[in-house]
Amino acid sequence: EVQLVESGGGLVQAGGSLRLSCAVSVFTFEDYAIGWFRQAPGKEREGVSCISGKDGSTYYTDSVKGRFTISRDFAKNTVYLDLKSLKPEDSAVYYCAADPRSEACSDYVASLGFIYVYDYWGQGTQVAVSS
Repeated sequence: EVQLVESGGGLVQAGGSLRLSCAVSVFTFEDYAIGWFRQAPGKEREGVSCISGKDGSTYYTDSVKGRFTISRDFAKNTVYLDLKSLKPEDSAVYYCAADPRSEACSDYVASLGFIYVYDYWGQGTQVAVSS
């Protein structure tokens, strides 16, 4: 079974930075698409970014382009999401998710706003940005 554990959330002032980590326990890490999602109180969950297992292609939702960067470390089976120039509207619980299907992170899914049901989810990490 695939397990994901997020860490790195916290309270930061607007304009600050955080690095979120997603440790993935699976033998074939390179075969999985990893996505980051977030959910603020009273709002629907939204896709933020993903990285393709097949070729490492990365995608971002428009609101975070140029500010967030997704990357992966094969040696540590970990995916990172670097958050910079944070805004109060970035405050949310951030979740990472994994899926073995190649279309889970693709041009098509990105065009849909990352509306895709990933198979495996972490427990989330809270990010709070003060103004």
